[in-house]
Formats: sequence, structure tokens, C-alpha cells
Amino acid sequence: MRLLFLGDLMGRAGRTAAIDALPDLREKLKLDFVVVNAENAASGFGTTGKIAGAVIQAGADVISGGNHTFDQKDILSVIDNDNRILRPINYPEGTPGRGYAVYDAPRGKKVLVINAMGRVFMNALECPFRAIDKVLTKYRLGVTVNAIIVDFHGEATSEKMAMGQYLDGRVSFVVGTHSHIPTADCQIFDKGTAYQTDAGMCGDYNSVIGMDKAEPISRFVSRMNKERFSPAGGDATVCGTFVETDDRTGLAKRIEPVRLGPRLMEHMPEV
Repeated sequence: MRLLFLGDLMGRAGRTAAIDALPDLREKLKLDFVVVNAENAASGFGTTGKIAGAVIQAGADVISGGNHTFDQKDILSVIDNDNRILRPINYPEGTPGRGYAVYDAPRGKKVLVINAMGRVFMNALECPFRAIDKVLTKYRLGVTVNAIIVDFHGEATSEKMAMGQYLDGRVSFVVGTHSHIPTADCQIFDKGTAYQTDAGMCGDYNSVIGMDKAEPISRFVSRMNKERFSPAGGDATVCGTFVETDDRTGLAKRIEPVRLGPRLMEHMPEV
């Protein structure tokens, strides 16, 4: 299978760039399944049902989230009823929505997507390792599902790497989100799981991790909050990760970054 993950959509610039790029990406990369993290899509904080619907209409199969999942209260009206919109699985029991689901893909394939959130320098949620373990007792890669994608939303690179190594051989692909900076460590682990510490964001990189530069710089210099953060609105770069899996085992055969836009060195996998 050919899988694509797009990193955090950052504000209007990021979501517009991703929506515009998705139809061509699906065609050029001959994609079977697409996951997009949209937890910063609405003015940099959360997403809405309307935005999620537009991203899905453009070509995403699943929308994943993170610590800003519930910043826009509008999402509460849709997240319980649409299994294509995920939030981290390790939120407390009773939180609206779901942290994983199994989806249909072309040629009768099944894809399990899990969204989890780290705990280092993040909110004190339940253990993401145990939460994912519980799901993986129900589904077996290459047997009950053809691919398993894990979006691990976290701050610490060590925690993300630990999760990737912990799941090696049990899932197709572990990708980190949240830091908004694409890492140069696309790799396939010893037992066949593809991994990248952070896919980066879809947003304006002439910024401070997607926010207009002035206020973040001012806060670092003065230690005072003078204005609200607002997403940078310049030309956006689309960042993500392409993974190709073995149809028999569900493990990864190939992983490459995807970068389209004016700021970072562009890279498009050849298929």
C-alpha cells in the first residue's frame, strides 16, 4: 500500500496549501490512504467540522489531532459522529470522540489508524504506550488489518523515538507531530516499522513554528505577553511523509519525506 501522512495544518495558509495539494498528491503518488493532522487548522488552535470536512473532501481519509483538538468547541458537535476525525487515544475515559478506528481502503484493504499523545512536557494524560498496546491486542498487522498508522503527538524527541522502537514490527508506520519542524530521520527500523520523529507542519515557515514572528520573539525577549499569537499568513510549505508497505506483511518497504513549497528544499518521491 502507498500511504501519505501530512503534518500539522497551521492556520489558513497551511490548510489551504494542503487542500490545494491533496488531489495532485493522491494522483501523482498513487496513494491508497491519507492521514492529515489538523489540530492547528483553525487560526492555529484546533479545527472545526467545516475545516475537517474540506480536508476530507480534498483527499484525506482521516483527520488526526493532538493537544489542541478541543480548542474549537464546534468540533464537539461532530467528533462523536464521524469516525474519520480522531483525537488522542489516551485522553481520559469519557472524552468525546475516539482515538482509533479501522477504515476501508482500495482493493478490500483495511487500515487501522491510532492517534496518541506524549506526556513529556505535555498534558498529564494516561500512558500512551499501554493505550496503544490495548488496541493492538485486537488487531494484528498483516492478519486482521493490512496497515497500521500511528500519529504520536508529542514534544520530546526521545519519547517519540521510544514509541517508534516500542512498536517496531507491530505497526506499519509511526510518525511524530506537534513540533512543526520536519526531522531528517526517515528510516525503517530493524523489524520493519517506518518512522519519522516529526513530519513537520503544513504552514508558512517564515515564522516561529507557524506563528507570526513578532509576538513569539517579543515574549522571548521581554518575558511579557503583549498580543495573542496569530498564524503566519505567507506562502505555505506542505510537509509530510510517504510510506510504501508490503502487501503481505503490512510492514514498510520505503519511507520518504514530502515537501512542497517556497521555504524548504522540495522533495517528491518517485513512483
